[in-house]
Amino acid sequence: MSKFRAALLTLLLAAGLLVGVAGTAAATPPGIPSEATARAQLAGLAVGAAGSMTGYSREKFPHWVTISGACNTRETVLKRDGSSVVTNSSCAATSGRWYSPYDGATWSAASDVDIDHVIPLANAWRSGASSWSTAKRQQLANDLSAPQLIAVTDNVNQAKGDKGPESWKPSRTAYWCTYAKMWTSVKSKYTLRVTSAEKSALLTMLDRC
Repeated sequence: MSKFRAALLTLLLAAGLLVGVAGTAAATPPGIPSEATARAQLAGLAVGAAGSMTGYSREKFPHWVTISGACNTRETVLKRDGSSVVTNSSCAATSGRWYSPYDGATWSAASDVDIDHVIPLANAWRSGASSWSTAKRQQLANDLSAPQLIAVTDNVNQAKGDKGPESWKPSRTAYWCTYAKMWTSVKSKYTLRVTSAEKSALLTMLDRC
């Protein structure tokens, strides 16, 4: 590939005009609803103030549990969301390519990729999970059937932290619709409440659909 074409692809990805490059799978979690379904789900969510962080610990959401054989949740999502992923006998990814839809970057080392909890665990705690059983919190933290886990650029995930969409959105505005649908779907599945600012931000993002 010429330097010019490589630069052009980078610009298009950043602008959200391409969803990936040849040979690279775009991370697509299961269960992403339609816009209409997401709007209906959002309308059905309870709106209230964020709860206290008192008592919160990530250890109260056991994550990266064993899914199959030697493979835990992180390794399972890396394989699902990447292309040409090669793993060793311990199920660790030794090579592959990962496209991060949040920022349009593509990576060839698993160490550059984080598995984002779309609903951050601390956000879930403030939204109702503080009263859950450990088993239910473990389900949320490892849910492979809902759009709750996605492979993205590590420092992008770290910048997101536990912020809701009122405080953090993917830099690719082309992904706002999908992100809002994922966020709303998971909150609906687990009957987690939203703040008024969070709901307003989600509606704005759904208007991009």
